[in-house]
Amino acid sequence: MINVANMSVTFGSRDLFKDISFVVNPKDRIGLVGKNGVGKSTLLKIMAGHDNPTKGSVTAGPGETIGYLPQEVSNDSTKTIMDETMTAFDEVLKMEREIEEINEQLATREDYESDEYMEMINRLSDCHERVHTLGAGKLESEVIKILKGLGFSDADMQRPMTEFSGGWQMRVELAKLILQKPTLLLLDEPTNHLDIESILWLEEVFINYPGAILMVSHDRAFLDNITNRTIEIVFGKIYDYKANYTKYFELREERLEQQQNAYKNQQRYIAQQERFIERFKAKASKAAQAKSAQKQLDKVDRIEFDELDTSSIQFHFPKAPRSGDVVLRAEYTHKAYGDKVILKDLLFDITRGERVAFVGKNGMGKSTLVKMINGETDFEGMLKIGHNVEIGYYAQIQEKTLNENRTVLQTIEDEATHEWTNQAKMRGLLGAFLFGENEVDKKVKVLSGGEKSRLALARMLLKPVNLLILDEPTNHLDIASKEVLKEALLAYDGTLILVSHDRDFLAGLTNKTFEFTDKRIKEHYGDIQVFLDSHAVESFRDFETTKDKDKALKQQAFGKSSPKENAAKDDAQKKEQEKELRKLKNDLKQEEDNIERLEKEIAVIVNQLQDPELFKDEAKSKTVVQKHDDLKQQLAKSMKRWEQLGVQIEG
Repeated sequence: MINVANMSVTFGSRDLFKDISFVVNPKDRIGLVGKNGVGKSTLLKIMAGHDNPTKGSVTAGPGETIGYLPQEVSNDSTKTIMDETMTAFDEVLKMEREIEEINEQLATREDYESDEYMEMINRLSDCHERVHTLGAGKLESEVIKILKGLGFSDADMQRPMTEFSGGWQMRVELAKLILQKPTLLLLDEPTNHLDIESILWLEEVFINYPGAILMVSHDRAFLDNITNRTIEIVFGKIYDYKANYTKYFELREERLEQQQNAYKNQQRYIAQQERFIERFKAKASKAAQAKSAQKQLDKVDRIEFDELDTSSIQFHFPKAPRSGDVVLRAEYTHKAYGDKVILKDLLFDITRGERVAFVGKNGMGKSTLVKMINGETDFEGMLKIGHNVEIGYYAQIQEKTLNENRTVLQTIEDEATHEWTNQAKMRGLLGAFLFGENEVDKKVKVLSGGEKSRLALARMLLKPVNLLILDEPTNHLDIASKEVLKEALLAYDGTLILVSHDRDFLAGLTNKTFEFTDKRIKEHYGDIQVFLDSHAVESFRDFETTKDKDKALKQQAFGKSSPKENAAKDDAQKKEQEKELRKLKNDLKQEEDNIERLEKEIAVIVNQLQDPELFKDEAKSKTVVQKHDDLKQQLAKSMKRWEQLGVQIEG
């Protein structure tokens, strides 16, 4: 159990939180919600121990551990993906070494009745229990399973971390947390850099996670599928709802309506009492009653009505200068990392005024093509930028485009053209993006993900551009800010390239869709709804998880074999698969029985090791310790075999 007690956080004269308290119970699945800038990320950092509150405390019960995933990570590790993820088990390896050291000491000590000796016995038992919880003996197979669930391929396992973007490095950090199994997971926008398949896989992991979860997310479906509790931050206070996100919205409206009615009723009562007091306080016959009424009024606990925070960013893009007819042309454009081909022989034109959506699963090359257009990575073939084209680029990960050591105001000053030399004008621009007088002098490195997104958008308005490229611009924006950005893009008169998984955001914004599939691009005319209708799906969730149904139908319709021959072949193949599956399940059952037997034998040995009498007989104690180590090795092998069989059965 994690207890947040009477916590206050103050920045200058502003109270971010004021005396908030709540408890995180085992198995809680909590969504932390509120507008950008209300302090969601700050609260997670404090609970993780990275920051300190101005007042109050965060306390954890005995044995409680906390894992924290920030919005952004910067990992300079030169290790491979596999080796970096294996560092999640440093605690296991450390404890196994400690177990060996304790066993060696117990074999030589004779102070069986001492407190120190009993402490070593207790520590040995604790270490064994923790190692068992973390799954020692199946480490490598568990790492591979988690990494594959998060979208890494077999070929990626031995590639160095430095070859991967911040989004993919974030997946490694998430994998390490899942493997470490802390009793509380604190997650700040965990789905921002995941494709739909990985999000669905992660949902299952979190639903079945043995500990508690507290997360910030703007993915409504993700929150609904996982959470059973919602904590809302409003003007420094919190409201705790025992419900998922959608139900919370309903309860929130009911709370606001009840609060408003109670407030109005109380205001009427107060007005009536004040009129009575004012009218009769000077009359001798009524003065005592008026005084009594005043005392009663002074005791009234005034209801504060939480008016909704309706502040939102306000902006529009500058008028786009006229460019040539062809804004971007690709001819046999090719991109590979070593032997891994990402994009192959691309042929397309994007003309002036077109609004193109880039869609497809992660890893298909959308962000890679964006980087190629922006000159951030090399390639083969031709990718020609048209005449008089000025590019404005919004990157998926803002820490790579913003200098974290500059302030908010300095970031705007650094990019300002001669039209923006007036500091009052720059402060006005920042004010439109909700950066008040107290925020403009903040360093970029202390901003939340949403604040960095707003700053990056503000910076894009400093000079007119006619090719606007936005790579997942809604990742850190709340729902209200998404709507404002969409309105600004609808009014933008230049050429637009938009990478997004958000169907609602894309709807009506684009007139062409580039579908990234199998290293190539398929062009579709019409907006995103036309594209989804052509695939007979409602959303990107459906589109990105649909198994190639069209491909299967074509093979059946145009294959060389007759339907009867295909049916016979399918039937024989099915029977063979069922036979193999039965054998695998039988092997799995035998391995489970073996694991159960070994664990019982190890438990008996651990009990023997806790008996001081054992170590009076040196030969016998060494035999028991050796048997314990042998059984552990057998269990590790059996667990690895069990894991392999499980993977085969899933396949």
